[in-house]
Parts: sequence; structure tokens; C-alpha cells
Amino acid sequence: MKKILIRSGMRPTNVYTAEDMYLKDRTGFNNGNLAYQYSIYRTLWNDDVEIHADGLSSNPNLADKINANYDLYVIPLADAFRDDFRPTLRNYTELIRRLKIPVVVTGVGLRANYEPQLDEGFAFDEDVTNFVKAVLEKSSQIGVRGQITADYLKKLGFNEGVDYRVIGCPSLYTFGRELKIRDVHLTEKSSIAINASPISSEVAIQFLNSMIETHKDYYFIPQHLDEFHLMFAGGPDILSDIQGYPTAIDHKYYQEGRVKYFTSMPSWYDFVKNVDFSIGSRLHGNVIPTIVGTPNISFVQDARMRELASYHALTHVTIDELDGVTDVYDLLSKVDLKSAEKVQARNFDNYIDFLETNELDHIYKDNRNRKTAPLDELVQSIDFPASAEPITVLDAKTMLERIKVTSNLLQERSDFKLRYHVNRVNDQLKQVKSSFSHERTEFKQRIAEHQEKK
Repeated sequence: MKKILIRSGMRPTNVYTAEDMYLKDRTGFNNGNLAYQYSIYRTLWNDDVEIHADGLSSNPNLADKINANYDLYVIPLADAFRDDFRPTLRNYTELIRRLKIPVVVTGVGLRANYEPQLDEGFAFDEDVTNFVKAVLEKSSQIGVRGQITADYLKKLGFNEGVDYRVIGCPSLYTFGRELKIRDVHLTEKSSIAINASPISSEVAIQFLNSMIETHKDYYFIPQHLDEFHLMFAGGPDILSDIQGYPTAIDHKYYQEGRVKYFTSMPSWYDFVKNVDFSIGSRLHGNVIPTIVGTPNISFVQDARMRELASYHALTHVTIDELDGVTDVYDLLSKVDLKSAEKVQARNFDNYIDFLETNELDHIYKDNRNRKTAPLDELVQSIDFPASAEPITVLDAKTMLERIKVTSNLLQERSDFKLRYHVNRVNDQLKQVKSSFSHERTEFKQRIAEHQEKK
């Protein structure tokens, strides 16, 4: 049986409660990461394949263990070409260089402003170049999320169509070759999912806050882990310079109990499938509605969302366009809610070709139009927890119990992090000692050879 390792903090069949997620980050700080990881699992999961999560570890010292236990390493990434990801990117570069098995990157992108100045370069150019070269030594081609990232790699000296190709985000291919988005008949009684991030444009936040004044049946779906902590435990407050963004539990969203945070994709799919409309500035906050058929509109404000919205023809408006809109009905009159349907088959076929270029077996090998997958049956047999209730809506007794639980978990989480860092340092020391011992042996051998020659 073939064994595959996938960069992810959890497998789709893992059931984690809110308490589990509070104790340990299994999403990479953003639960939107679960969306494209789930898609990779579903596409590769077959009866003759065993797939494991790597726990989001990029430790190069694990190379020997990975070589001994796996036949393939699949690394799905988001906007990993960015400043604060440089240390992790360097770790992955070193890890990949030490691996002896194929390594396939099924999606990676550049984080930059809406109009990125590619000619000026970025501080992380060398790190990206080294990473891409390392991956190409272990696979045929890298998948990038959009044309802006493709142009960036071209500036670094790589060849489009040879070294890399644009494949979009795998999350759009979760359920196959076809998208079918429902019609929308929006009224003040319609159920609405809204989404945003702490760095969303103030125009976007003002629009959402204005809209829910008349559309009362709304739910805010944040994605950052610290927003889950805020919802679940009541704090600490999060940081945002955007006026009107929910940074504390005294905000309207939390006070009204209108916040949902999902710890599994099946529960997220089920919830969004049953709302009438989704809107906001989170990429996966609107990709998920798209793939389950819920009409939605995205607010695009950076290069990351721009290239994906363009490639997948996601229904969207720019922040400048949004600034001139009077209300949601005016906005609906300006967009095509079903635009993504028109490019899905073409994009899906290109994605499958990319997988086959890298010799990845997948469930669509005999029928690219298949609707079901082996993973589906497993998932349907599991009872995944729904979103936890915000602490603000609990009765006094339940609230006190929640505070007690989270206080104990906070200490346990601190202890866990300490043990993790101690173990990591010990692993690094072992590696240094091993390397030093090897070098010392080689040095002694060279001295002996030199003396023998003399």
C-alpha cells in the first residue's frame, strides 16, 4: 500500500472538539487552510493508499523518518511567498533537499499588494528561488495559485509551463469538475453568512455592518485562531486598526451570538450549504459557499485574492467598486453570481493534468466527471461537532464552566508549547552532534591518509 504524507495539521476524519482546538493549533492559525487540504485528501484518498498528516512540521531533522515511512510528500500551500513565512520556507527547503522521495507542491502563491511591483523584487526572492529549485529536484512541476505568482516566478528565472503552471486553488476542485450555484432571491429575512479579516478594508467592514442592520439573520464566520479564542473564551482581544471590526466580545456580532467558527470542513460545508447568501473579504469564506452551491460575492483588495478571483472567475468586486455601491441589492445588480461555473471544467481538467504530470494517482483517473469519492462514505459516518456557541450567549453556570475549562487548557497549552520547543532544540542538538561526529571521523581519516602518503 502506498503511503502519502500531506502538509496539514489534521486529517479529514479527525474529530476535534472546540476544547481540542483551543489546546493546540491544528489549522496553521487559519482554518481556511482546512479547505484546500481537504480537497487534496479527497482527490488522492483511495483504497490502496494510506494518507497521514505531517502536523504542519517543517523540521529538516525529520527527513530520515519521512524517507523510511512514506512514498510521497504532498505540500499544499497558500500565500507562502511572503516575509513572515521565510523561516518556514527555509526549513522546507532544507527538508526537501534531504528527502529521497517525490515532493509535490499542489498550490502556492505570492502575498503582495493589489498592484504588486514585481520588477522591484521582494526581500524573500532568494528564499523562494531556493525553495522552488529544491521542489523541482523532487517533482516535475509546481502548481501556483494564479498569474501574478506565475509572473513572479518568471522574474526569478523559472519557465512557465515547464517548471510551474497556474492551477488556482485546489479547494475549488473539492467536489469535482462541475459547480452549480443556486439562484438567490434575497430579502430582509434571508439567512446570510458574512466574513472578513482584521486587515479587511474599512469600506468592506462598513458595508457589512450596514447590511446586517436590515438583514438580521446573519452569521459572522471568522477564520483566525485568535478569533476562535475570543469567541470561545472571551479573550484576549484581537488587534485590528480597522474601525468597526469585531476585536472584542462587546462587539455586536458577539453580543448577539452571531459568530460561528468551524473545526472541521464537513460541519462548515453543512452550515454554509443552508444559508441563502455569503459575502465578504475572506477567500475561503466565499470559496466554500461556491463549491456547495451557495451564491456569494467576494471583496478583492490584494494580489492574492485578485489572481484567484480572476482565474476561477469568482463573483467579486474590488474595494474601489464597492465604495460606489449603495446597498446589497445595488451590488447584486452589478455582478454575475454564476460566473465561476463557466470556467470550472477547464480549470479542473488543467488541475488533473498537473497531478498526472507529477505522476500522482487520483480518484478521477477513469472518470473525470465522477461525483462521489471513497472519503465521502467515511466522512458521512462521522458525527462532526458543530460550531461552539460564543461565550457571550451562555447562561451563568455554563459560562463559569467554560471559563474554568479554558483557564486549565491555557496552562496546558503553555506547557505543550514549552515541551515542543524543548524537544525541537534537543532534536537540533542531536543533529549537530551527529554531523560533528561524522565530520570528525572524516577529518581523522583524511589525516591518516595524508600521513600515509608522507
